[in-house]
Amino acid sequence: MSITLGPAGEEVYVPDTSALIEGAVSRLVKEGRIKGRIIIHRASLAELEHQANKGRATGYAGLEEIRRLRKLSEQGVVMVEIGGEKPRATDIKVLGSEAIDSLIRDYAYQIGATLITGDRVQAFVAEAMGLNVIYIRPEEKRVFILEKFFDETTMSVHLKEGIIPIAKKGRPGDWAYEPIGDKPLTRNDLEEIANQIIEETRRRPDGFIEIDRFGSTIVQLGLYRIVITRPPLSDGWEITAVRPLKKLSLEDYNLPPKLIKRLNERAEGILIAGAPGMGKTTFAQALAEYYMRLGKVVKTIESPRDMNLPPEITQYSKNYADLGELHDILLLSRPDYTVFDEMRSDEDFRLYADLRLAGIGMIGVVHATTPIDAIQRFIGRVELGMIPSLIDTVIFIRNGYVDKVYEVKMTVKLPTGLKEAELSRPVIEVRDFLTDELEYEIYTFGEQTVVIPVKKFKAKTGLGTIDKVVRTIERILPGADISVDGNIITVTIPRSMIRTYNRKLKRLRKLEDKYNVSIKIRIA
Repeated sequence: MSITLGPAGEEVYVPDTSALIEGAVSRLVKEGRIKGRIIIHRASLAELEHQANKGRATGYAGLEEIRRLRKLSEQGVVMVEIGGEKPRATDIKVLGSEAIDSLIRDYAYQIGATLITGDRVQAFVAEAMGLNVIYIRPEEKRVFILEKFFDETTMSVHLKEGIIPIAKKGRPGDWAYEPIGDKPLTRNDLEEIANQIIEETRRRPDGFIEIDRFGSTIVQLGLYRIVITRPPLSDGWEITAVRPLKKLSLEDYNLPPKLIKRLNERAEGILIAGAPGMGKTTFAQALAEYYMRLGKVVKTIESPRDMNLPPEITQYSKNYADLGELHDILLLSRPDYTVFDEMRSDEDFRLYADLRLAGIGMIGVVHATTPIDAIQRFIGRVELGMIPSLIDTVIFIRNGYVDKVYEVKMTVKLPTGLKEAELSRPVIEVRDFLTDELEYEIYTFGEQTVVIPVKKFKAKTGLGTIDKVVRTIERILPGADISVDGNIITVTIPRSMIRTYNRKLKRLRKLEDKYNVSIKIRIA
């Protein structure tokens, strides 16, 4: 049966690994809720050692908790012992956490101890066995240690050993770094903060350890995205925490009615692009909620899950499932839109392409310094002809605002700048959506894929330039018939005048090269 978290008298307690990682045992001792003897099972110690050797923050957090309990034991507040049979190192790797939990649970049952756990399943199984259980519920929250570093203007906090704490304050595109402390942090300070972050993450239902690798840990805890790095990966302990300043709706962006109409009716392959910190994810979050309010089924793929979304939108973590599993889940559940945040690897782009071709509306978020860079991220990853089927709208975010919107279409034509009609080919046109001005063309030339900025050609071969070339030709070949089609100038000369005009043709070729036009000679 479960017991209340009050004074328990002189009892024997056995904490499992989850209770040690959460730092719950020392807290209960300090609060006077448990007294007597605490036995730490050797399996917990071995598992925490194994995790710490792999560079995982959970291992360090659990070992730090044992160290705190030892200090309390030295002060005479509680008795701490090590008990149980130590599993072999190979068993730790093979058995897994569930088997370790079973060893600890069985040991507590054998000696008649009270089990302390932060694992709900472990608590249920122990109660079914008739054990006394102290279950540390995740809703028992404390003040989060990082909150003291943040205020209403803080975008991120940067903590590193040997350095005074620094905060990035302002808004996207208008921010500055400011010191938020008066003395450098020590390694012990950083380790203590990291341990408290891990403990808080394990205790709270809105906390997730998204990635735990050798030397680094990425945590999503409520609104905070936290990156912890430690030696040997980094030259010292470092903690970076990011929190969004405010939550925006799509209406807050004051988008043009033409763009709103496209988002409502036609946009199903959307790329949201921008440099780091410019507000891409904030806009994607607003767009996801907008589609949800329109009655659409919306899901997200994130790494980590740092979007602040209502419960109606299911958020999937890329780190807890392989992309094949996410592919199957989304194809079977068939949402109207899927937001794919932080697309980086080839696998990410392939998953985006596969889901989009299956008919799911996709909203991809990518890093890009210019709008066209977002489209170029797909070149080489998918066939060129597929790009207009995958991307129809590119929204570029700068300084928290929509700076540029592109429309992507496929057509067959003579690319701008080429002169021979037989060079016509499939061309991807990238147009400014609001003005319909053609800005880029993408096509294959030989074995190369080229991205041509059309504005440069227009600047060089505009109407004024064409008129100038025509007037020059009229002076060189008086009496010739001249017609213009785009940047192609056709000069028709009578057969009787070929010999007279022949020596002047070199001057026409120089005009072609100088003004980037095509001059064709026809004999009448």
